[in-house]
Amino acid sequence: MKAMRLLLVPFFVLCVSTTNVVASKESDKNSVIDQTYPQAQAEVLETFGAIAGSIMAGAGHGYDGPYMDQLISFHAYGDKFVEFNGGQSFDSAGNEHNERQLFGEDIDGVIQFAPIEGTLKVAVYYGNVANLTFISDFILMHKEYGEITVNNLITLLFVKTKGEWKMVHEHHSPAPVTPAPGG
Repeated sequence: MKAMRLLLVPFFVLCVSTTNVVASKESDKNSVIDQTYPQAQAEVLETFGAIAGSIMAGAGHGYDGPYMDQLISFHAYGDKFVEFNGGQSFDSAGNEHNERQLFGEDIDGVIQFAPIEGTLKVAVYYGNVANLTFISDFILMHKEYGEITVNNLITLLFVKTKGEWKMVHEHHSPAPVTPAPGG
């Protein structure tokens, strides 16, 4: 009986490890990376449109204007929030100040707020985390500098919380005026 147990233990270990290998190869075929979550993608795009709307409506209407409050409401501020912009890192308070200052005070109007055609992508993971990326094609009327065009590589990371998509990270980097081939 003891010899039988000694033979069964290695057999059991072999079966478990073989099952794990087969299971992991099978799960790779249905990886979370390959799932599209079309409804969540549509919700994120709708949220992005609402963000653009609040920026366009609030441009130049004050640091504490109602549209700036609406813009800020799309963020999930807290200890985990971070923004990378202009080679600097900002926390929640820094991001809020930057957005209110730029769009509420510094900008007189928004001529265009759009992604360069073909660059907007939304990847959703687990149905409640979304990465929205694009190259911006923003034309803004700056109070001091006049008309300026902003072409940045932008990443907005969203998390769905309490039924709403909120930004938990922003990354803005200078971009070429046209996307790279195949980009």
